[in-house]
Amino acid sequence: MTGKILGLGILGAALIFGAVVWYAQVYYYYVDIPAEEAQVALTPLDGGAPEPIATTGFDGIDASSSPIRYRACFDTDLTLSELDARYEGYEGAAPRNAPFWFTCFDSDSIGEQIADGRARVFTGQRNIEFGIDRVVAITEDGRGYVWEEVNDCGDKAYDGTPLGEDCPPRD
Repeated sequence: MTGKILGLGILGAALIFGAVVWYAQVYYYYVDIPAEEAQVALTPLDGGAPEPIATTGFDGIDASSSPIRYRACFDTDLTLSELDARYEGYEGAAPRNAPFWFTCFDSDSIGEQIADGRARVFTGQRNIEFGIDRVVAITEDGRGYVWEEVNDCGDKAYDGTPLGEDCPPRD
């Protein structure tokens, strides 16, 4: 009898622990991006400082627990041809999943639109944090999405490979 009670106690503790970890990962660490920080910036072709672009309907989340949890959605009146003529593209970006409750960011749909040319990815800001780039995808109809990518320097830093001279100093 005491073995069953002990087993049920261990199972109950494991379930509670699992529920707490799940809640922390899916809800707890995320915060809405405040209105004063709700802007989207793109890096110009000349490599200058990122410039804010006109947006409406910004909705974004971030979390301090990871440098790649930033997600945002917005609308813009800028066309892809206007953006291509002025801002730096970003190769190899793949949208990361967002929490299921952040419904404006569907990584599968965004990825499909990028793959078939209905969306383009632009550099928001390189090394927004060491090894992390902010990227912005904008669709033909002016819907935009923002997330953060681990860049080459980040890959090297996190897997232990020596950093090359092309990587900025790490703080």
